[in-house]
Amino acid sequence: MDKTFRKPTLWEAIIPIAALMIFLMVGVIVYELDPQIPIVLGIMVAAVFCMRMGYSWKDVEDSMIAGITSALQPILILMVVGILIGTWIQSGVVPTIIYYGLKIISPRAFLLVACVMCCIVSLATGSSWGTAGTVGIALLGIGSGLGIPAPMTAGAIISGAYFGDKMSPLSDTTNLAPAMAGDTLFEHIRHMMYTTSVSLIIALVGYAILGMRFTGTSLNAGQLKVITQTLSQNFNINLLLLIPPVVVILMVALKVPALPGLMCGAVLGGVFAAIFQGSSFGDILSAAHYGYESATGVEMVDSLLSNGGLDKMMWTVSLMLCALAFGGIMDKGGFLEKIAGEILKFVKSDGDLILATVISSILTNIVTAEQYMSIVIPGKMYKDSYKKRGLHPKNLSRTLEDAGTLSAPLVPWSTCGAYLYTTLGVSPIAYLPFTFFNLINPIIAVIYGYTGFTIEKLPKEETADTGGMEEA
Repeated sequence: MDKTFRKPTLWEAIIPIAALMIFLMVGVIVYELDPQIPIVLGIMVAAVFCMRMGYSWKDVEDSMIAGITSALQPILILMVVGILIGTWIQSGVVPTIIYYGLKIISPRAFLLVACVMCCIVSLATGSSWGTAGTVGIALLGIGSGLGIPAPMTAGAIISGAYFGDKMSPLSDTTNLAPAMAGDTLFEHIRHMMYTTSVSLIIALVGYAILGMRFTGTSLNAGQLKVITQTLSQNFNINLLLLIPPVVVILMVALKVPALPGLMCGAVLGGVFAAIFQGSSFGDILSAAHYGYESATGVEMVDSLLSNGGLDKMMWTVSLMLCALAFGGIMDKGGFLEKIAGEILKFVKSDGDLILATVISSILTNIVTAEQYMSIVIPGKMYKDSYKKRGLHPKNLSRTLEDAGTLSAPLVPWSTCGAYLYTTLGVSPIAYLPFTFFNLINPIIAVIYGYTGFTIEKLPKEETADTGGMEEA
């Protein structure tokens, strides 16, 4: 006998989201807990309401598994990055980058340079995670040595890293967005330039202005000397140690899949640890599994270099599993689609539709905790609405990235936010005000929507096929 399912009412769609928000606020803010258990409580509420729709517990369980399965690749990448960071610190790769960075970068220009460096690396590799987990770690150390607050440095790193995640043809999200909207890859990239270039320029101006606070008076020469001397005394600093990051960047740029590319970098880190630091095989395996434990006696250096390892990523993996399970239930029960349908009732103009897409993408990131879902779900929901209004699919694909891709690292319990917190050691709440690019780009998208600037229409013959300029 076929099962019958009903669609949720608006209040049934909102309650699981509201419950999750309440559990997170009480658990994380009031009791200072980690977010995992509050999210589990949210899962329980979502499961009850999903079963109210007519789904069995088996259906709910399958939806949680499906939600988790959708992000297995990022989870595997996260685990490999943990191994890579451990071996790169053990080998001296990260200390070498920090050492030379402190020698050549001034505090005043640091935030601007950090953002540009991450833009270049992420554009070449298409990986925001890889950029943050390699160059980002080193830049955080350089910033610390220059007296730059860690949240500011993390903000500049993330802005640059997500520029590439959004614009690189090698990025998975850059390929996913046009696929969902019905656009082509390079037409999508060209159309994104209008919002992305303006947002990046404004962000770089912001980092240049912010960097002016850190002039010569902010530079503690004695502290820098202590750091560089500590690094040179505890590691064999050598320019050849820059080979592993260069190799990883080249491999990903040559379209080698992320997992084997990062694993190769981790293995190179182990080999270089044996060659340059005289590390034993046991020391290398320990750094890969448990992370590197720095014991130089200089607190700033030890706190910076005690990082990496597979074990350290397990906290993040557990958070991702909980968040993805909740997102799977919300998708299965049709709760997000219901909310989006209600939003569409208020769409009266092209600008309203762009704004609705931005809000829905951000909301999907908050609820499902998965960057891909913030592109897939709104892409499916609004594709026909854009056609009915005579809007070219490139407008939808661009907006999905302007909001979905860039808001993902700003959600603390999302896969991206959790990864960056574990990798950089800075809470998303702390770095959020300094992620200028990520904050500005969705606003630019909405402004363009209401002004009509760069909003392209479908050819007349295609508009006629979709029923003309009907309202969504």
